[in-house]
Amino acid sequence: MATLISITDPTDQRLDDYVKLRETSLRRKLETEGGLFIAEGAKIIRRAIESGFEPRSFLLAERWLAGLADLLDECDAPVYLVSEELAEQVTGFHVHRGALASMHRTAGIQPEELLSANRLVICEDIVDHTNVGAIIRSAAGLGWDGVLLAPRAADPLYRRAIKTSMGAVFEIPWARMNNWESGLLVLRESGFEIVAMALRDDAIDLSEYAAELAARPRKVALLLGTEGDGLSSRWLSQADAVVRITMRHGVDSLNVAAAAAVACYALNA
Repeated sequence: MATLISITDPTDQRLDDYVKLRETSLRRKLETEGGLFIAEGAKIIRRAIESGFEPRSFLLAERWLAGLADLLDECDAPVYLVSEELAEQVTGFHVHRGALASMHRTAGIQPEELLSANRLVICEDIVDHTNVGAIIRSAAGLGWDGVLLAPRAADPLYRRAIKTSMGAVFEIPWARMNNWESGLLVLRESGFEIVAMALRDDAIDLSEYAAELAARPRKVALLLGTEGDGLSSRWLSQADAVVRITMRHGVDSLNVAAAAAVACYALNA
């Protein structure tokens, strides 16, 4: 059973896991070196624990005790009870959901474990955590089998990524590539057709490719590039097909997360 501990001092070292949650560079260092991630909100905390992640501690306003009582009864972790004002002092923002948990990271899965899949989303150097979370949510919700991230892509277990994914990062398998240069070759050797999304004049309309895929099903790895420049020339050169979403009213493209949702829906034949 979790131990309830009231804290009134924002400098209490027991709260160090929760310090300055909006400072990305600081959090990246603290969370990676500390082997932790932060779950925000009662629903996300519940999904994380039900997915097998172990809590290090909880930071809760008292009003959340009743709603999380069943989880807390099963956890051997301290529950730091604080006022919402103190939580804001510690974290650097208004924690309007009133509930946070510091969770132990696990080793995760290796990329090779996803090679038996039928549909994979591959994120090159997508650095925005919100975009990564939204892409993972779309992949999970639209029935894809997993997500692979290039070495420099954003961390799916960063707080904003988890929050945007609505906890889907705990449900769909994802892994980080070991080698950016050879990663696509491994996918091709495992039977995937490499399909890149890019704004090229010779790109096939997504709907045309989807119709052809439905007529002749095969494994697909969908490549998504960075928010600014899109896919690298190296990855584009390795694609078996390049597709794009036809746009209107002078709009040239969608945000990468929105484009991922459209493509995941269209290609999940």
